[in-house]
Amino acid sequence: MNNGVGRFCRSDWIQGRGTGAWVDAGMSSARSSFVLLVVLALAACSAVTRPAPVRQTYLIEPSSLQALAQARPGTLRVGQVNVAAPFRGKAFVYRLSDLRFETDFYVEFLVPPAVMLTEQTARSLARARPFARVSTPGGAADADWVLDGFAPALYADTREAGKPAAELAITYYLAPANRPDQAPVWTREYRRHAPMHDSSPQAYAEALNAAFGEILAELVRDLAAAELPAP
Repeated sequence: MNNGVGRFCRSDWIQGRGTGAWVDAGMSSARSSFVLLVVLALAACSAVTRPAPVRQTYLIEPSSLQALAQARPGTLRVGQVNVAAPFRGKAFVYRLSDLRFETDFYVEFLVPPAVMLTEQTARSLARARPFARVSTPGGAADADWVLDGFAPALYADTREAGKPAAELAITYYLAPANRPDQAPVWTREYRRHAPMHDSSPQAYAEALNAAFGEILAELVRDLAAAELPAP
């Protein structure tokens, strides 16, 4: 009888201890779940209250050029200024080393660079008038000359610490408008490495516009002085 009671008591004690362990494990799991929910809730609140990054947009818009005292005869049509593939998108491109580049999703041009380079080239030449008449892309079907361009470099150069600069290179090609298959009769490459006053996107946009303005001013002078065959 005593042995039976003893066995019962030991069994009951073991079962009770096991139940206690199960209860402790359940409470621990519940506490862990609660803590996890609190952490997730705080993270969600932080994500909601944190201000979203604001996208910044900029234009390539150099200063206006003065008209030349005397324009050469003939009509010039500005064709297209294309941009190399790595710099063709709207996002700002930064050169970090000789082989490493990166883009900034939140800082970009308002429209693709090729569109702005083409439009600003046409507007600047129309104001400066190196030729008697200058038309925009798609205009003046009876033009004597057509000017196209290609930009192989358009980026913020940050390779040298503390000395960021806007890098811009454009090669322009002049060809007879009535013979599109003919090789250009005049071509010239222009390159500028314009220092930036700091590494901000605003400073890059300002330096880029300054560089482009210098290139266009030199282009006007060169076109006016170029020795060209009869169109």
